[in-house]
Amino acid sequence: MKLAEARRIALSLPEVTEEPHFDLSSFRVRGKIFATVPGKEELRVFVAEELRDLWSDADPKTYEKIWWGKKVVGLRVRLTSAKTKDLETLLHAAWAQRAPKTLRKKSGIEE
Repeated sequence: MKLAEARRIALSLPEVTEEPHFDLSSFRVRGKIFATVPGKEELRVFVAEELRDLWSDADPKTYEKIWWGKKVVGLRVRLTSAKTKDLETLLHAAWAQRAPKTLRKKSGIEE
């Protein structure tokens, strides 16, 4: 998968913007970051613990836990080996985790 496809998926979600985040690009819903772009072949997606464990255990070459100090905060997704449908699932989950409840309900996308 190419970064352009990942960008298309993220920006197709309701009220998503792409904005700078330090030296990275980030995808946000109402100002809250749910994914960042550190390079052309990688996406960092901020999903709940159970999804981080599930995906990193199932395919550790594609999905790797992101540590912030002693805490796991998301998944590093290697776009070159990620499947489109899988990335859609992760981005929807990350979006739903950060989007306000009223927007989730209005959009029909739940956690």
